[in-house]
Amino acid sequence: MTNGIRERKRLHLRCGLFAVFRWLCPKLCLVVESWRDEYVKWLCGFANAQGGKLYIGVNDKGEVCDIENAHKLSEDIPNKVVSFLGIVADVNVLSKEGKDYIEIAVSPSNVPISYKGKYYVRSGSTLQELNGVALQNFILKKMGRSWDEVINDRASLKDIDREAIDYFIDKGIEAERVPDDLRKASTEEVLTSLGLVDESGGLTNAAVLLFGKKPQQYYPSAVFKIGRFGIDEADLMFQDVIEGNLIQMADRIMDALKAKYLISPVRFEGLQRYEKLEMPKEALREILYNAIAHKDYTGPDIQMHIYDDSIEIWNDGELPDGYNQETLFARHASRPRNPKIANVFFKAGFIDTWGRGYQKIRSGFEEAGIPMPKVVNFCGGVQVTIERTKFIKMTRVGSSVGSDVISSVRSLSEVQLTKRQQDILGLIKKNTFITGDQMSEVLSVVPRTIWRDLADLQKKGVLIREGNTSAGHWVIIE
Repeated sequence: MTNGIRERKRLHLRCGLFAVFRWLCPKLCLVVESWRDEYVKWLCGFANAQGGKLYIGVNDKGEVCDIENAHKLSEDIPNKVVSFLGIVADVNVLSKEGKDYIEIAVSPSNVPISYKGKYYVRSGSTLQELNGVALQNFILKKMGRSWDEVINDRASLKDIDREAIDYFIDKGIEAERVPDDLRKASTEEVLTSLGLVDESGGLTNAAVLLFGKKPQQYYPSAVFKIGRFGIDEADLMFQDVIEGNLIQMADRIMDALKAKYLISPVRFEGLQRYEKLEMPKEALREILYNAIAHKDYTGPDIQMHIYDDSIEIWNDGELPDGYNQETLFARHASRPRNPKIANVFFKAGFIDTWGRGYQKIRSGFEEAGIPMPKVVNFCGGVQVTIERTKFIKMTRVGSSVGSDVISSVRSLSEVQLTKRQQDILGLIKKNTFITGDQMSEVLSVVPRTIWRDLADLQKKGVLIREGNTSAGHWVIIE
């Protein structure tokens, strides 16, 4: 007999059938010793969630307390439920050891149910009143609609950027998911073909977000913030705020990451110079597309925290019920928060509709030999954490952490650095954003010689380039 079965038997003998039911199904059952009309709002919460049962005349230990007016209550309660909630509850008088108790069963409703003008939902062991955006999203979900298909009454075709439309068409044709003749279609025809315009010509939220000239004037949180941090979140070194339409946002984010934030170690093969990003680009793009497509755009902006040893990407809106990291990295159904946005991303060739995105991420990171990203619900949203294995035990130039750069350079003599390489490290210590051309002028050598020394320093684990040659900066390793 397994430990779980033994525990259930002990629980059954000690507390009775009701306690066992509550232990197994805490979201679906509530027990109270006597009836009060305010319990109707709990029935409302059950109906708005997954349904459930309320037992009257049972204590917290699962013991029947007996109620004298059970049969009268069994007649009154259904009327109260219909009067207050407009639904029919199944009310039964049951008996155990000669004591009566009442079972009230409520099925989940496919329409929103209110109690005295307020909406409640059972979440775990608590009853929550819905207000504001949470109420709006709840009602939309019950109606089988999503927020991104709601019409924006203030926007018009003048707000749509034709260049963004053309970008989408080019990507879609390249992915063989849209026909070539879509190039000849008007902006309104393209949006209509994507289901982003209603019969009266109104634009959906998705249309404005995906193709708007300035979507942030309607949706202030439709931005992607990137921050480079030192020791902790309080140590913000520099940042970027990526705005504009969603269809081109991932490109802009990748450009910023490659220019200023991620390393691309330099290597030479003969006369050819190569730079390869520290992590698989396609897998990283997949993570970005997920954050953009699944974000709750009524909540805060998307945030990307970049530290020496990790990258954290957070978007508002938790994973679908029942989904976790194990689910995502296994075969699973796609359940997009914003189906209209997801559909456009699919037709542009950015994502697929088979829930295979995280499998692509897994493959990319495994091939690169990088630990798999961790995906968790965090602070009302989804956070993806990526380890930066090449940054572990790193000391930044100018940081108060670790040893001084000058002493580090001297101690690095055992790594057999040339005099010019030590001079290069000295220049970097003074200005982490110094370019190879500027170094060549100061040291009076040709740029190619400087770049060979820089590549050698990176190969020896002395130096890292974060970003590209024009906008990035250098990092000296401890």
